[in-house]
Amino acid sequence: MNKASYLWTTQLLSYHPGGISIKIPIPYGKEFVDLDVQIPHEVIAPNQVEVGDLSQIITDSLNNPVGTGSLNEFIKNSDKILILVNDATRPTPTSKVLAEMADILREHEDVRFMVATGAHRGPNEEEYRYIFGETYDEFKDRIFVHDARKDEDMEYLGVSSNGTEMYLNKMVNECKNIIVIGSVEPHYFAGYTGGRKAFLPGVASYKTIEMNHKHALSDAAQPLAIRGNPVAEDMEDAMKVLKDLNVFSIQTVLTADHGLYAMVSGDLFESFDIAVERANEVFCSKCSRKGNIVLTAAPYPMDIDLYQSQKALENGKLALEDDGIIILVSKCRDGVGDDTFLNLLCCANTCEDVMCKIDEGYKLGYHKAAKMAQIGVYAEMWAISELEDETIRSAKLTPCKDIQETFDRAVERIREQGKEPYAVILPQGSLTVPLLE
Repeated sequence: MNKASYLWTTQLLSYHPGGISIKIPIPYGKEFVDLDVQIPHEVIAPNQVEVGDLSQIITDSLNNPVGTGSLNEFIKNSDKILILVNDATRPTPTSKVLAEMADILREHEDVRFMVATGAHRGPNEEEYRYIFGETYDEFKDRIFVHDARKDEDMEYLGVSSNGTEMYLNKMVNECKNIIVIGSVEPHYFAGYTGGRKAFLPGVASYKTIEMNHKHALSDAAQPLAIRGNPVAEDMEDAMKVLKDLNVFSIQTVLTADHGLYAMVSGDLFESFDIAVERANEVFCSKCSRKGNIVLTAAPYPMDIDLYQSQKALENGKLALEDDGIIILVSKCRDGVGDDTFLNLLCCANTCEDVMCKIDEGYKLGYHKAAKMAQIGVYAEMWAISELEDETIRSAKLTPCKDIQETFDRAVERIREQGKEPYAVILPQGSLTVPLLE
C-alpha cells in the first residue's frame, strides 16, 4: 500500500467502538504490513491538511519573512554564511529548500554548510544525498559535519541562567551570519523540534547537550510544552549568549507523509512560534479514550535506531491505560544508536531500579532510559524490530517478531486479565500526539 492510501485509510476509518474488523497498514521500514483488527479501537494519525505547490510555498516564504528583511538582502549583506541543516534522522525537506536557493547561493563567494548532528553520528553517502539532493555534488566540498565529541572544535560562549555552559562549534561564531533550515513538529521532551534546536543541541558540545538534556528528567518536559518546560526554556535562554549572531531562520512544517505543508522564514523566534501553530494543525489528533493496548510505530526515517524510535513510545504512552500493553513497531535499521541509555537499562534489574541509578548521577542518554523506565513501571512494553532478542530484553522490552501475532497475543493477554480489550493505534507514533477529549 502506498503512503497516500495509508493516510486515507487511517483518517477515514479512524474510530471503531463496535469492534468492526478492519485492516490497518502499519509502516515497517519502507514497507507496510496490514494489521487485522477485530476489537474496538481507534486509529490516531496526523491530520490531513491541504497542501499547496511546494515551490510556491518556499518562494513565498523566502520573499515574505517575518521580523527580518528578505533572504536576498541577508545573503548580499553577509561576507561569510554558514547554513545549518538537519541530519538524516529528520525528514526536513532540506534538499527542496536548497534547490530553490541554489542560484543565489552560487553568487556568494563564501557559503558553507554544516550538518547539525547534535550528539548523533555523521551521515553516510546515501544520507548526504538524502539531505542535500541535487545540490550535493556541487556543494559537497563546502559541507562540514558537527562532531559534539571534538572539544577542539568548540568555543565557550557563556552560560544560561539554568547553568548550561554553552560550548558551540567554532564555525558558528566565526561566520556569525547563519541560515537555519529546520522542521517543526512535537518533540517528546523539548516540546517541539526546530528553531533554537539547530544551535542546542544541533551544533553544541557533548557537555552542553548533556547539561541541557538532564532537564528532560522533569515531568514538565513533555510534547507540546514550551512554557514551564525546563528543556525548552533552557534552550531559549541559552540563545541569549548568541545575541550577536545574524540569523535567518527557515522553519518547515510537514505532513505525515513528508509533504511540505507550510514554511515560515525570518526571525528565529518569530518563525518558530508561527511554525508551532501550523505544526499543531498537523500532528495533534483527538483521542476519545485511552486504550489497554497501544500499538505505536516509528515510521521511516525515524526508525533508524532504538534511541530515536523511543519517541514513538513516548507519544503512545499518552493514550495508554495503567497496566496496559504498549507495542513499539520499528525496524531499528542501525541498531541501538547511542548505547548509554541501554547500558543503564542493562545494569538495572527493574524499571524502578533504573530510576534509582539515574538519581546517583546523570549522563547523556539517561533521559531515554528514564522515559522508558517510567512507562515500564505501570505497563508492559513489547517491541517488534530487527534487533537481537537479548538487546530488546536488556532495554526492558519484550521482544516480538510478527506484528499480527503480537497484537493478537496482546488482545488475549488483556482478556485473560478479565478486561475488555480496546486498542489505540498510532501508525505514525513518532509524529502523532494524542489529545484526549
